[in-house]
Amino acid sequence: MAETAEVSGLKVLRNMSKDELIACIIDDAKNWLAHDGLWFQAMERRYGMEAAIAADAEAWEKFTVLEAQRIMKRLGIAPGGGIAALVRCLEQRMYARLNVQECVEQSDKRVVFRMNDCRVQAARRRKGLADFPCKSVGLVEYSGFARTVDERIVTRCICCPPDAHPQEYYCAWEFVIA
Repeated sequence: MAETAEVSGLKVLRNMSKDELIACIIDDAKNWLAHDGLWFQAMERRYGMEAAIAADAEAWEKFTVLEAQRIMKRLGIAPGGGIAALVRCLEQRMYARLNVQECVEQSDKRVVFRMNDCRVQAARRRKGLADFPCKSVGLVEYSGFARTVDERIVTRCICCPPDAHPQEYYCAWEFVIA
């Protein structure tokens, strides 16, 4: 029965136009992010902020590796592809469907990644809330993602909430081949 449902779901996707597929991908990304946020809020209400952040970091430690591996497989990128491979993979992350991000100062040995417009942080700003303190989870997430692409890559946080950050971006990360 599940196999029939999967085939049926794939048939629906195959019959969509390019614009419909793009809309579907964006909706799926929004749904993923909404679920992530609702899960976090439920954890925070039940166990407190510190425990919710710890659980979030634990989940991201595993998810970021899976996400990187799936992206690499889809793009035909083998592990050890360096900074160029990392940049290609960062462009394909689920977040990239929703947020405005950029890679600057790119060379063969180094790149700086900036999250210019973060959907989560922008929503908090609209509600008059302080930035969400995501740095500790970001360290786990970005380090694990980069190491999955190339184990030689070392990740350094330039800034990420609760750190102060310029108006132009919420967080910035440096990736260097060690």
